[in-house]
Amino acid sequence: MSTSWLLTNFIAALLLPPVPLVIVGLLGLGLLNRRRGLGRGLIATSLISIWALSTPIVAGFLLDSLKPPPVAFTGDEADAIVILAGGRIAGSIEFGGDTLGRFTLERVRYGAWLAKQLHKPILVTGGGASECGISEGEMMQTSLEQEFAVDDVRWVETASSNTRENARLSAPLLKEAGIDRIYLVTHAWHLARAIPEFESVGFQVIPAGTGYSLPNASNPFDYVPNAKALYESWLAGHEWIGQLWYRIRN
Repeated sequence: MSTSWLLTNFIAALLLPPVPLVIVGLLGLGLLNRRRGLGRGLIATSLISIWALSTPIVAGFLLDSLKPPPVAFTGDEADAIVILAGGRIAGSIEFGGDTLGRFTLERVRYGAWLAKQLHKPILVTGGGASECGISEGEMMQTSLEQEFAVDDVRWVETASSNTRENARLSAPLLKEAGIDRIYLVTHAWHLARAIPEFESVGFQVIPAGTGYSLPNASNPFDYVPNAKALYESWLAGHEWIGQLWYRIRN
């Protein structure tokens, strides 16, 4: 892991829920003896905010706000499918080593389905080589070929460590093949950050998001906190911070 990656992710961890809200609550607790009203207000703000972000109704709204409308494809919109990595599981016991993480596997599965529907070649992009030297891109290629029976994984980018590098390091591989229109496969909530990065290196991007779902009727459990909902709120915050960070660095 690079120092830059560690620093960026450490700062993000401090800014994402629930850490800043816990800090607010602890600050309020420390002020109770000196400024009782302010202390109580900070504690209440902390608890209410954590409760809200932990409810499915709020978490779902935050994630859905990041998703562009889903698109129906005919196969004429683009010439290749680009699948972005989304993390690995290190040292998986059952698989005898590193394997694709949940997000990467979901993207690979959708990319495989799309390739079979549209008959387009695939580029996979993801670095982060493990101790045994295998990148996420290489693991994605293996999964597509051996687990999903996809026979046209034509390009493998293995050096990127974030979304911006996914775009910048994939561009030469595709441009050399004369491709400038792509279906971009990633999670729907990640598209708002990923699309501008690929457009900035000259691609016409057709968003191919996975993770859409039809709205469900509201029920009382939508207002009851749970850990899954808090994680989804964390994901939304991570995407907003990522978008802001990329704009600052432009």
